[in-house]
Amino acid sequence: MQHTESQWPMHVSLKKVEKQVGRWTSVTWELDQILPATHQAPEGSKVVMLELYKDERASYRLNLDMDNAMLYIVCDELEDGTWVPAAVSADQNVAAGCLEGDTPVLNLPMPEAIACWIEAFITRHGEVEICAHRRKHVNRRKNEGPSSNNNFGQRN
Repeated sequence: MQHTESQWPMHVSLKKVEKQVGRWTSVTWELDQILPATHQAPEGSKVVMLELYKDERASYRLNLDMDNAMLYIVCDELEDGTWVPAAVSADQNVAAGCLEGDTPVLNLPMPEAIACWIEAFITRHGEVEICAHRRKHVNRRKNEGPSSNNNFGQRN
């Protein structure tokens, strides 16, 4: 499977790691392999799509501009505790949202080829201005807005 302008299929495999913590055994899941789907599928891997969306370009830019750009593997947790890769994302907001919802997420440093592909996607569709959410109806410099009409705390 070849990648397109906005989709890159990947073979993703996870491995179960059992660690002895004191006298207890702890089970964690780690990334075993991630390869483009143009390669032969490793045993036990699943094809998962890395898909880019135009409305997430600002998040991709933030990720690429970090010293350690990351990819995030979102997993489904089965009833027996097994993790199965479900999606790959370059958007840290997607990863954060999944973690808030108790969905397992693994991360790995972003391969250079994927970083270049995402950079090309952003360039092709245009940079998005990154700005904090502001209340546009309030102009603090001119002391205008809904909260400037009250007389609270003022002496007449």
